[in-house]
Amino acid sequence: MRKAPTALDDRAAAALFATLEDEPGPVLIAVSGGPDSTALLHLLAAWARAAPDRPALAVATVDHGLRSASRAEAEAVAAAAAGLDLPHRVLAWAPPGRRVSQQVARTARYALLLDHAREIGASALATAHTLDDQAETVLMRLAAGSGITGLAGMQPVSDRNGLRHHRPFLGLPKAALVATCAARGWPYLTDPSNCDPRYARSRWRELTPRLAAEGLDAPRLGRLTARVARAEAALDRAAAEAWTRAVRPFDDGAVALDAAALGREPEEVALRVLARAVRATGGATPRLERLEAAARALRLATERGASLRRTLAGCLLTLDRGGAFTIRREGPRRRGRGERAFTDIAAGAPHSLGNAGGHA
Repeated sequence: MRKAPTALDDRAAAALFATLEDEPGPVLIAVSGGPDSTALLHLLAAWARAAPDRPALAVATVDHGLRSASRAEAEAVAAAAAGLDLPHRVLAWAPPGRRVSQQVARTARYALLLDHAREIGASALATAHTLDDQAETVLMRLAAGSGITGLAGMQPVSDRNGLRHHRPFLGLPKAALVATCAARGWPYLTDPSNCDPRYARSRWRELTPRLAAEGLDAPRLGRLTARVARAEAALDRAAAEAWTRAVRPFDDGAVALDAAALGREPEEVALRVLARAVRATGGATPRLERLEAAARALRLATERGASLRRTLAGCLLTLDRGGAFTIRREGPRRRGRGERAFTDIAAGAPHSLGNAGGHA
């Protein structure tokens, strides 16, 4: 029999908030009003009050305007923040239409939060992502064809356009936060869109009990992300070392590489070096399938002593018969044709090795 979830007390919460101790500026808390973010709001407020040298807090709620009740829900969060003597801002978004994807809404939400964080001088953003969110994210990325980077999932602390994004509850089940709200008497809201089958995340959420019954539960998926993240760190280090071996001096905005040296690297490492070279010239993050196809074509042409000319993520890749390989931006007429990067779920900037899907 599975144990009932344990509510968090202030001491347990303080251990989860340790990464926030050294933030030099205020921390902006994103609060929607659900049980996860409601628990984050109250527990962080108690944590900040417990020691005078802890960072100041501010609260923001994004009103997506997609439901008639959304404004009232945002105002309810404002009232809760006021009761804790914390400043609060409702960040309104005008959706481009009635049928908006969760990914579009997510992108807009983070843009509003980051703009407000910079406005108030915050150094960090805190969100209430849970172990359940992590499991759903990994399943969605797997179904979308994500590469290794995407399967590392969200990270407890990541960079988001120059701000540190903290997810202190990432190792906790959602049930623990619901139990915390119930034990403390903190009212919270329920968003009906969380059960709307029109959204992919809701459909995956409905599947998770059946997957858990077969052993693929949230804790196991959480352990998978930790192991993949460990492998990801090793691969990134190998790619950084390969970069120094393969890259020649830059020439008029182009990146020159030793194609033969690149071809001697393990395929996964070569992919990362190639993606890094594309970004170094100002290109977009390559879509994984196109990156793999370009790397295969380059390897084959190098082995045959043939020339190669193709585009990738807004860049032109050129290999001559002598083995000279360069990457430079395309001209304005052709730039970005047919390219579209995988969207970022995980946390932080998208990576060439695949990061597809929704909520982060």
